[in-house]
Amino acid sequence: MKRPSQIISSYMSKTTGISEHCARCLRTERWDGSVVLMIVDAAFTSIGLNYFTAVVPKVMKFKKDFVDCGRVKDLESLSNLPEEKTKGIWRNRRSWQAAKSISSYLYELGKMKGLDERRAFRFWAANSQLDGWREDPIGKISGVGMATFQYLRMMGGVDTAMPDKIVRRVVRQILDEAGLDMPTEREIDLVRTIEQLSELSGYRPIEICWMTWLIQPEGKMIRMSKYRNLLDKI
Repeated sequence: MKRPSQIISSYMSKTTGISEHCARCLRTERWDGSVVLMIVDAAFTSIGLNYFTAVVPKVMKFKKDFVDCGRVKDLESLSNLPEEKTKGIWRNRRSWQAAKSISSYLYELGKMKGLDERRAFRFWAANSQLDGWREDPIGKISGVGMATFQYLRMMGGVDTAMPDKIVRRVVRQILDEAGLDMPTEREIDLVRTIEQLSELSGYRPIEICWMTWLIQPEGKMIRMSKYRNLLDKI
């Protein structure tokens, strides 16, 4: 059997530039540092549609129609945005409710702590915990499951992983190749297993997580090759 570090390195070799992308994520610099767009991204991603073909184009449209023109300039204005004005972009009501509730909480947190919205987001993430996540103020929000909670923590600067079906499938492949028996069925177990693989391989949990998404095939190419230039913009 190969060592986990060898197996993960072979997967990582297909994802040039992933380290810098993950570093930007941990610095809360995705979407040009716009916390509004990071929240919208997470809310749209929460319903499980294809990230690059469904979510990213809609976040870009929201950016063009609402952010770039100043209609939504901060978390407060996002939290107060009437849903009827956004139906042309994204019709899922649960997503918008989650985005508005997350924005409202972070806005109030920033106001209470005297922090701008980026620092408020990072303050929340730094003080959040995976264990007991459902008791977290954001974990309690309707429409926020553990995967969305973890995705937000990643963008807020926490080196962790998002437990979705693609991540689970690739992690299982790695474990099978390494002859390792580690739990992946429960979401929390999957995150803990990725943390253990991180220790065994030297790659950060966030890098392992993004790698699983970017090695997926779309047509005749893997996503890393197909969307390499897009990564720098998001």
